Amino acid sequence: MHIGSSNQKFTYNLNGVELQEVSVERDLGIYIDSSLQPSKHCLEAAKRCNRVLGMIKRNFSFLKEDNVVRLYKQLVRPHLEYMVQAWNPYFAKDKEVLEKVQRRATRMISSLKRVPYYRRLQLLNLTTLELRRLRGDLIQVFKIVYGFDNLSFTDFFVFANSSCTRGHCLKLQKSHSRINIRHNFFSNRVVNEWNGLPEKVVLASSVNGFKNALDKHFKHCNRV
Repeated sequence: MHIGSSNQKFTYNLNGVELQEVSVERDLGIYIDSSLQPSKHCLEAAKRCNRVLGMIKRNFSFLKEDNVVRLYKQLVRPHLEYMVQAWNPYFAKDKEVLEKVQRRATRMISSLKRVPYYRRLQLLNLTTLELRRLRGDLIQVFKIVYGFDNLSFTDFFVFANSSCTRGHCLKLQKSHSRINIRHNFFSNRVVNEWNGLPEKVVLASSVNGFKNALDKHFKHCNRV
């Protein structure tokens, strides 16, 4: 796979055999193409989920609200969020491809079929997938900052040289990025959101405590 606009696309040999050139490769369940953009993976994840939704629709003659939500959370949504920190979409069209899956799943409830999408989410106690991805990013940052994950903090972040007069004391420094791929990389895209969290959220004593405080913060800001 040749990556980069200035790549000269040399041919490579291994034991006298020329390596085949590919534009897309699947590794650990994630589709990666030569542009390093997540569009291909978003399409494949949506296709996989739509097949599961089709199977559910064919095998259940009647679906109650709690049954749909349970099946969706257990069989469908994990495909939309698997290793999402590595391929989080940043194009509107890719976000919409994923959100359409949740739209379809919530429309499977006959009593809510004509209810607007965001109202359906409120009634089913769900949030948009975009907000869930942000929540997952911030939880991952919390784990890295406090050492709850086996990941080195310095591989991803640098603490900002700022005082604690405004906001919290664990603010991160955002690095300069010239291209979209780097700008939307995990360690860059989460910095503004993390720095904007209240001190009481960031200073939670455990991962579960952070999750609960973060959910309350989102609800207070009307982001749920």
